[in-house]
Amino acid sequence: MLELAVIIVSFNTRDLLRACLASLAPDAPAEVWVVENGSRDGSPEMVAREFPDVRLLLPGANLGFAAATNLALAQTTQPFICLLNPDTIVHDRALTALVRFLQERPQVAVVGPQLLNPDGSYQHSAFRFPGLLQALLDLEPIHPRLLNSALNGRYPLGQREPFAIDHPLGACLVVRREAITQVGPLDASFFMYCEEIDWCWRMKRAGWQVYCLPTARVTHVGGASTRPLRAAMLVELYRSRLRLYDRYHRPLTRWLYRRLIRWGLRRQLARAERQHRRGALSAEELAAQRQASQQIVQLVR
Repeated sequence: MLELAVIIVSFNTRDLLRACLASLAPDAPAEVWVVENGSRDGSPEMVAREFPDVRLLLPGANLGFAAATNLALAQTTQPFICLLNPDTIVHDRALTALVRFLQERPQVAVVGPQLLNPDGSYQHSAFRFPGLLQALLDLEPIHPRLLNSALNGRYPLGQREPFAIDHPLGACLVVRREAITQVGPLDASFFMYCEEIDWCWRMKRAGWQVYCLPTARVTHVGGASTRPLRAAMLVELYRSRLRLYDRYHRPLTRWLYRRLIRWGLRRQLARAERQHRRGALSAEELAAQRQASQQIVQLVR
């Protein structure tokens, strides 16, 4: 049995969660935890009925990703912990490969796999810590090629050997217990987004290394639980990004970031209004984007 606790935070992804849990069988992790964050689609009942060995936690409310993960994290003593999204499929004992990598490299705190899109193509799964240039390209895509470049914090796709990174995407990562003991659990002030970036930043500052193991493969659908709440989640994304920038960047960078957001949001809203006039965007979608933009502007004041 693999000395690993897998922690999955579930929110209205029943069918994807079922497939995710089934894909774990070849790895045989010692523990699998599902923290049910208030789903209304029958997810907890499905887990209890079809996966009786899974440890199901029912906090009774949506705690956010970090707080829900910490709930399970506090109850496991396994030496390695995997944070896994419910919209993933683990291939070819990828979790076993990730744990073995950590066992062989005691200086590494976190390792992530190569994520794949549902069609089997590569998905970016390793990133540099965010800065102003990434923020600019996120708000104003200057050229499609730049989005996949190092200028946008990306590492080259298709690598075969393990390589050092700043942080993996939080859809799947395996963490060493010793590193968690040193830097602490996820910061629950991040309700959604950026919590894994903050975690890796703290670990790297404490002297640990972070890696990607591209031979370990995991399919990631992406955005399954947040897609129905797109406008609200956009506000949460910027709330978390602002918290991250305030924590790790200098005052001038923080000041510039806030002004960049306001400039970029104005341009995005102008594009949305043009799309609406052409009939490419509904009145409801435009209204939701306007409301989200107004809320984000309030955050950056």
